[in-house]
Amino acid sequence: MRVATAQISSGHDVGRNLATIREAARAAAGQGAELVVFPEAAMYAFGAPLAPVAEPLDGPFATSVQSLARELGLTIVAGMFTPAPDGRVFNTLVALAPDSVTRYDKVHLFDAFGSRESDTVAPGEARQVVRVGAATVGLATCYDVRFPTLFVENAAEGAQVSVVCASWAAGPGKVEQWELLVRARALDSTTYVVACDQAVPPDRHRGSAPTGVGHSMVVSPYGEVLGRSGEGDDVLVVDLDLGEVERARESLPVLRNRRDLSAGSANAHS
Repeated sequence: MRVATAQISSGHDVGRNLATIREAARAAAGQGAELVVFPEAAMYAFGAPLAPVAEPLDGPFATSVQSLARELGLTIVAGMFTPAPDGRVFNTLVALAPDSVTRYDKVHLFDAFGSRESDTVAPGEARQVVRVGAATVGLATCYDVRFPTLFVENAAEGAQVSVVCASWAAGPGKVEQWELLVRARALDSTTYVVACDQAVPPDRHRGSAPTGVGHSMVVSPYGEVLGRSGEGDDVLVVDLDLGEVERARESLPVLRNRRDLSAGSANAHS
């Protein structure tokens, strides 16, 4: 399976972002990719009100990207914002194949490091896996990467590949945390992890909004980095051997060996 991460820096012009997505997807398709992964907020960057630009899945953004997927004969995963019933938005990943649309609404909201994503974003309530060719792919967004259970449960449902789309907030040690977390989730779940972050914005100054640090990467089920990008726009193409997932799960059977433990009694004696 050939996959690509399309590391871009989206802005606050949906039409311009769509043009960037088209260019990057065509470059990936030209190298034979069957799955192209764009960042979180590929439709519209953080740092401006989200509700006015949120669209349903039959709106112009998702339908345009699906038309592109149909033209190129591949699956595109990209981050967008969809309306939530309470006036907030959902932080949505769409997996757009030529003949299907799958959504995942971000479950774990970034109420951390002084940010309050939940003020404007409503949480999703369910995991999501999707078929891409011969592979089962689990979907995750940014802050989700700090929660191992999501990845393990997707793997237990059959996921061989985990996609992480991010708009990672900059800060001291954040690039190192990004790589550590992506590699750890590969080991936790014995999946390939295809992790695409926003590129560093050209002006590097967008206030406190999480607008990306780059360093997209593809990691093996053993936690080995198979390819990585730098800070700028980049299309990274990597071949995945899905048989390696099964071999990893035989030699490192963490899914089979895991146990559900109840809390111990406070009065237990050692």
